[in-house]
Amino acid sequence: MGLELYLDLLSQPCRAVYIFAKKNDIPFELRIVDLIKGQHLSDAFAQVNPLKKVPALKDGDFTLTESPWVLAAKSSKADPSWPHGGSAWRQQWGRTSSGRPMRSF
Repeated sequence: MGLELYLDLLSQPCRAVYIFAKKNDIPFELRIVDLIKGQHLSDAFAQVNPLKKVPALKDGDFTLTESPWVLAAKSSKADPSWPHGGSAWRQQWGRTSSGRPMRSF
């Protein structure tokens, strides 16, 4: 299974992630989460993101849930030499972004 993006294109952060992926030819499977219908509040979506917010990125068993980190991970897919991609987050935190404490750089 490849990269999955959970988005609602009515959301500006979701549109930013979507446009970035399209412009950089990053292959992904789009999973629409309808915010108006409250799909982000469902138990099924809580399995993806316990914070029940979009955008969310899922790559195998690794999940990112904050839009800046989703863009960072996608950047590494577009340019693997970029140092702040998903693999850098996995190494640094050792778990999903929704489970890690906030940390400033």
